[in-house]
Amino acid sequence: MSEAAAKLGTQDIVVEEVLPHAPETIWKALTTGELIARWLLMHPTGFEPVKGRHFTFQTTPAGAWDGVIRCEVLQVTPNERLVYSWKSGHEGNVGYGARLDSVVTWSLSTVENGTRLRLVHSGFVLPKNDTAYKNMSDGWKKVFRNLDAIVGEEDSSKAKR
Repeated sequence: MSEAAAKLGTQDIVVEEVLPHAPETIWKALTTGELIARWLLMHPTGFEPVKGRHFTFQTTPAGAWDGVIRCEVLQVTPNERLVYSWKSGHEGNVGYGARLDSVVTWSLSTVENGTRLRLVHSGFVLPKNDTAYKNMSDGWKKVFRNLDAIVGEEDSSKAKR
């Protein structure tokens, strides 16, 4: 099956904003466990920004799913790009907790007034992943607001030193 055929029937979540922070400061927030926990509201276990590194997030279990999101770092280009797989759910579940095999890509680029941050969460198979797609479409927008606030706090504390 070609990649184009495989993508047929899938949907991506795309969120993009210009944040008034340096790429290095945003990168730190995207790749530091304690900061990830603050903006994503889930603590990563075993995360390091190293290709091939496996890590997990824990969220609310549902049905046959234990609530564990299993991830693997797929690509790391410091201050520019972070890509990881995002696998969760269980085949026996319908709606929340249905099997999800997706990829999260963070891209950073310097612009005049800060950094353009782009998130693409790809691989939602519809209609199977309708619930995850809807919930996470709203959720990632909130994550961006949280991330901007956390990065702003980091900028402020750096300025005070």
